Amino acid sequence: MTAPEWEHLEHGADIGVRGRGADPAQAFARAALAMSAVVTDLDRIEPAEAVAVECEAADYEMLLVDWLNEIVYQMATRKMLFGRFDVVIDDHRLTARLYGETANPGKHQPAVEVKGATLTELGVYQADNGEWIAQCIIDV
Repeated sequence: MTAPEWEHLEHGADIGVRGRGADPAQAFARAALAMSAVVTDLDRIEPAEAVAVECEAADYEMLLVDWLNEIVYQMATRKMLFGRFDVVIDDHRLTARLYGETANPGKHQPAVEVKGATLTELGVYQADNGEWIAQCIIDV
């Protein structure tokens, strides 16, 4: 059985997100999908508008936290939800396009508000099978 591309991790009052991919960029994109799926059903989000973002950090772990927190910031300030993420990572610099639409409570029926990514259970690594994993706990 193949491992899921993204999943939620149980963690008390908060929730963990994990992305899996062939490379760090794909794992980061799928961790972002997992975070969006905490808020709403991904199938409800139309990729109507693109938003460009950039992040840079000293290592992959801090880059993941910065990346997810940048998405939280974009969701809060633009009042949008995102359901597609095109990510490029060059060394420890991430550039991405977030695709989504204005949040609509009637359409999206948001379950929770994501407050931010944390350092808890933070990890970005290549598993024995060659797959990249990007995970952390998010504060909801």
